[in-house]
Amino acid sequence: MPDDVLLCDPDGAPLRETRDVTDLIAEAWQHGASWVAVPAGRLPGDFFTLRTGVAGEIAQKFANYRIGLAIVGKVSQHTAKSSALSAWVLEANRGGQLWFVEDLAELAARRSERGL
Repeated sequence: MPDDVLLCDPDGAPLRETRDVTDLIAEAWQHGASWVAVPAGRLPGDFFTLRTGVAGEIAQKFANYRIGLAIVGKVSQHTAKSSALSAWVLEANRGGQLWFVEDLAELAARRSERGL
């Protein structure tokens, strides 16, 4: 993985509070990272329930600081339960700010395809 991607420890604490997200963004800045790879398991369960607003809040924080966010891991158990979430994941993956990827190899390939 390139040096400009901050890899989050899969065993770290879940990103539950706004402060957790801003701390992660600060860590990305300290490392000169332009992307942060967060294991899907580090996200709170309500992230995957769009009506809670948690996903939008987290994604917006990263967008505000112009740092890409990659959610790494399978999210199919969540998208299977929600057509809105499934549509959001597909739309996010078309953009350049938030991606849902199966693994770090997919993230590297996608960044390479886009010249990032």
